[in-house]
Formats: sequence, C-alpha cells, structure tokens
Amino acid sequence: MNKDGILLLGGAGFIGNALATRLKQASVPVHIVGRHNVGQLEQLMPQCSMVIHLASETTPGSSARQAGLELGNLTLTLRLLDELRAQPQIHLIYFSSGGTVYGNPEHLPVTESSPIAPLSNYGAGKAAQESFCQALRAQGHAVTILRPSNAYGPGQTMKNGFGLVRTMLEHARLGTAVEIWGDGENVRDFIYIDDIVEATLRVIAQPQDCGTYNLGSGAGYSVNQVRGMVEQVCGQTLPTTYRSARGLDVRSVVLDNTRFIECMGWQPTVGFADGVARTWEWLQRA
Repeated sequence: MNKDGILLLGGAGFIGNALATRLKQASVPVHIVGRHNVGQLEQLMPQCSMVIHLASETTPGSSARQAGLELGNLTLTLRLLDELRAQPQIHLIYFSSGGTVYGNPEHLPVTESSPIAPLSNYGAGKAAQESFCQALRAQGHAVTILRPSNAYGPGQTMKNGFGLVRTMLEHARLGTAVEIWGDGENVRDFIYIDDIVEATLRVIAQPQDCGTYNLGSGAGYSVNQVRGMVEQVCGQTLPTTYRSARGLDVRSVVLDNTRFIECMGWQPTVGFADGVARTWEWLQRA
C-alpha cells in the first residue's frame, strides 16, 4: 500500500484547494476529506504520511454570539487526534490563526512566544485546538502548528464577514458600499495564497518537524489602507459606511515570521499591492 499520500482535512476550502492543486502537479497522492465525511479518516489515514488540518466551520463573526458553535471544530479536531494516536508515523500540520489567538499583543510584530489571549470565540477555539495538538506532540507525535495571518488571493470565495481583501474587491466589482467596523485603523497582516502554499510545502519536506510558527508577511496595513489599495488597483472610489467598533475585533496584529524563515528557508515573495492586483485580475475573469 502506498503510504506517501497527504490527507487534507477541510481541503475543499481556499487554502486547501490551492495546496491540493500544487501537490497534484507534483504527482503527490492527495486525499480530500470534508467536515461532513470524517468517517473516511480511518480508511484513508493508513495510506498517508501526513495530515494537514485546515477545516473550520466558523469565522470570528459567525461564532461571536454563540460560543457553542466552536464545539463542532473542537469535536472534529479531537476525533482526528484520536485517530492519529494509532498512526504514530503520520505528521500532523494544524492550521491555527495568527490573526486571532494573540488578541491585542503588547508588542508588534508579535512572536510565537507571546501570550495567547484571544478576544473572540473563534480565536479561543483555535487556541483550544492548539492545546490538544500540543498534547499529542508531547506524547511523541510529529505535530507542526501554523498560525497564518489573513490569507487572500485568486480562488478565494466570498464569505460574509471574512476575507477583507476579497470583500472589498467584490464591492468594487459590484459598485456597492463597504461596511467598516470602527474607525478603519485596525491593522492586519496579509499573506498571499501562493506564499502560504510554498510555506506549507516547506513544512511537508520536514516530516519530523514539531514547531509552532507564525506565517505572515511581517507587514501591517490598516483597514483604511487596504481600502485605499483596492481603490488604487481598481481605479475607482469605494463608497464606505463606518459602523460602531466590535469588541471581538483585534486592534492591531502583525506577525513576526523570523522563526519560520530561519527554520524553513522561506520568504514571502508577493507584495501586498501586487497581490491585490493579481486578485482583482482573477476576479474580473471569474
């Protein structure tokens, strides 16, 4: 039996689709399992040397008023970890959230040694799943935890309240008004999809890795700056409505990616302006 396959849990999403495409181009056997067909895990995992856990059925906004919605994500992760205990040869890569688990860090850019202090239920859910992954790592299993910043780029579908770049570009395409929560000075780190895929491939090449890594560009842009970039790329003004700030929104987070760069020899290669322009070109063709 070929045990060199890679299982993508939640592989039908934005990052999963891009990663699966690249892996298939490299002739790597890829098995995609969605949240709703996890019964396939027991059958497929013996064929794999690696599991990449990308699945999440919530966003920071969707579980803001219903913390219980995070139970589905936690239950899925715990089921996966139970399966992995019987497969000690499988490397787990868990995608957490660098944009939410740190809350409002005291210092920017934030390093992996900074305290975990999520403001949202979504971030708390990610932190809890990280803790269980770390417990599996402590039991001798190879587990890598990635904390990506805000992913964007071609192939990203619209999801209400999620994906700032994609959302603003959609409003530009439709000529509709953008809603901004607060004063628009909240700062985020953005990473282009191709850079995420390349970073993940670097981890795949290290099957015994047990690190926890920030995965971002190392640069921050305010929501207002993102709007300005979109307007510049699209050549039009975005009508904008400002709403009251929300307590679940982190004020500023920029990820220090030094650890990943030093350990994996990776660098983000797509600048923000270029990435927004590429995404706009794709959206116009879609």
